[in-house]
Amino acid sequence: MKKIMIFSSLLLILGACTKDISRFNVDTKHASSVTAETLFSNAVRNVVDGITTPNVNDNVFRFTVQHWGMTTYEDEANYDFTTRAIPERWWGRMYRDVLSDLNESARLVNEDSKLSEITKANQLAMIDIMQVYTFQILVNTFGNIPYSESLDVEKLFPKYEDAKTVYSDLFTRLAADITSLNTTGGGFASQQDLVGKGSVSKWILFANSLQVRMAMTIADDDNAKAKTLFEAADSKAISKISGEDIIFKYLGSSPNTNPIWNDIVQSGRQDYIAANTLIDFLKANSDPRLPLYFQPNSDGVYVGDTVGKVTTFSSVAKPAVKISAPDFPSVLFDYSEMEFYRAEAKERGYTVSGTAESHYNNAIRASILSWGGTDADATTYLANPSVAYTTATGNWKQKIGTQKWIALYNRPFLGWTELRRLDYPVLKLPYEAKSGFPNRFPYPGNEQQLNGTNYTAAAAAMGGDKVEFKLFWDKF
Repeated sequence: MKKIMIFSSLLLILGACTKDISRFNVDTKHASSVTAETLFSNAVRNVVDGITTPNVNDNVFRFTVQHWGMTTYEDEANYDFTTRAIPERWWGRMYRDVLSDLNESARLVNEDSKLSEITKANQLAMIDIMQVYTFQILVNTFGNIPYSESLDVEKLFPKYEDAKTVYSDLFTRLAADITSLNTTGGGFASQQDLVGKGSVSKWILFANSLQVRMAMTIADDDNAKAKTLFEAADSKAISKISGEDIIFKYLGSSPNTNPIWNDIVQSGRQDYIAANTLIDFLKANSDPRLPLYFQPNSDGVYVGDTVGKVTTFSSVAKPAVKISAPDFPSVLFDYSEMEFYRAEAKERGYTVSGTAESHYNNAIRASILSWGGTDADATTYLANPSVAYTTATGNWKQKIGTQKWIALYNRPFLGWTELRRLDYPVLKLPYEAKSGFPNRFPYPGNEQQLNGTNYTAAAAAMGGDKVEFKLFWDKF
């Protein structure tokens, strides 16, 4: 006891000799400030992880488009989006982890007096392009959203704005960003630019490809505007089968691993399986991508199961091993996607070179090659009467929509957008669906609680906060 008292007294004496104890408040393990480059790359990583992950808490779109199913836990596959608070997590990721970081990054770039005017303009354009990219994801998910007030820290309860109005402003911003990009100067350094790897030209491709995508998204709502926007961007969007795709490359070592690897391999899950909707279609048409998309069941057979229905893991095909490699890349834009848009644009009467059939064929061939198939595989597949553009069943929307649904495998959010927009293929409801087909997500529960007045107005403007409600561009 005496020793303890002496030791305590010494501590008191030593403490009394220290006049300034504020140094003990300094955090020596974490950064006290963050650079614009770090915020930018972190935001890009977060949005790409969001559209890539198969985690049932974050991204359930592989179930929604019926490419994958689950063996046991069927709530999300059956359109239960609220039990796991999926809308909250998606909303939080996009606003908090992506848009807020981009907003702060822009502020820091604007305040950086060491940057040349060209570099500053390029960096600000790149940041804004990613904001446009993220806001269009939010619109395509929810409909009306907080927009002009959403990043204002003084606005605790931001108002919701009409989805079509938001989209219109995004087009204006994107056009200004494209004009601002200048290849005579630099942008972010290659190690911080996870999209363009330091190439301003790559960002010009990205921005114009995004304009093509967004233009075609609104085509059923405003065909004249879509035509103008598409034609302005088409020649500057991705137009080569190799070398121009916008790919996010995961490094393959923790923490920079593909989130599919995180959720399937690292976590040891054995419940993601092939949906019979996709498997049956691939088999019926002798699609060469079948063994590239999936691995067979324990009996060596490619068989899927009904989405939303409990099944045995060993009896059903699973996602291909390559998809869950730690360094498997995530595709943001590619030649196949752009060629499908060009085929559609031709059918809509837009000014675009070539024929709808040639672009359709190019899109399918590019998809097969990108997954590891051969030119011979593609040629054989395109000669199949059920695939060939002149003989395949249905109108151009059915032909293009069905093949695009297949080609957008492992790009589930875009697949969901295109499925709603083109209306093909027509999917059956999952085994025990909680609702009709989800044309949008319900708003987050915490928005209803914390921003109730604006939430109520937004929901009322769309006829209620219902998943079946069709967004402004989803006309049919």
